[in-house]
Amino acid sequence: MFTTEQYRAKSNEHGELSKESSDPTQIRKHQDSSDSFSSLADNEKWLADNFNKMLQPPDEGSDQKPSNPITLAAEEEHILRCLGAAVIMQWNTIPTKLQRELFDTAGSMGELLATAELRGQIARFLHKHKDDDAVASD
Repeated sequence: MFTTEQYRAKSNEHGELSKESSDPTQIRKHQDSSDSFSSLADNEKWLADNFNKMLQPPDEGSDQKPSNPITLAAEEEHILRCLGAAVIMQWNTIPTKLQRELFDTAGSMGELLATAELRGQIARFLHKHKDDDAVASD
């Protein structure tokens, strides 16, 4: 996963590329990328600043039965799968700009060196399933 600083560096890089380009299409592409990376940096910073305000597992002394880390990880994985499936089910109704931001964020998860491979896998998955809701509504 990228850090706030890495997102800011990519945003600045694309900002500079937009200034150097004379092709309006390339300028817009670099400006969009710069804006996306800037938003991702803002999101990453917000997450870091607000981590302690987020829902945390119950303390040992609470009335709730404590969960072990394996149970919590399995529960969180299940939640993430459900959220991911819900996003995919609504993908064609999501505005293009938000689709791009979701794709960029998902593509930056994991190891930095594997980002291109992950983005390719995500793109192939989305392309393969792009008409699933049209088939389901027939």
